[in-house]
Amino acid sequence: MADDADLAQAKNEYELAALLARRLPPGPAPTGYCLWCGEPLMDARRWCSAECRDDWERHGKS
Repeated sequence: MADDADLAQAKNEYELAALLARRLPPGPAPTGYCLWCGEPLMDARRWCSAECRDDWERHGKS
């Protein structure tokens, strides 16, 4: 027979598995250029602006 600690652990494992299943994929890796407009980037960003990121999320995602 399971005690309260066993039941709590089982519930936590179930909830963690559900959260991990709903997690978004990490997305594309940075390339040194904006993934939407091609602007060169000096750091490890993927987009040069929030507008490019939003446009990529709405239309691009390739």
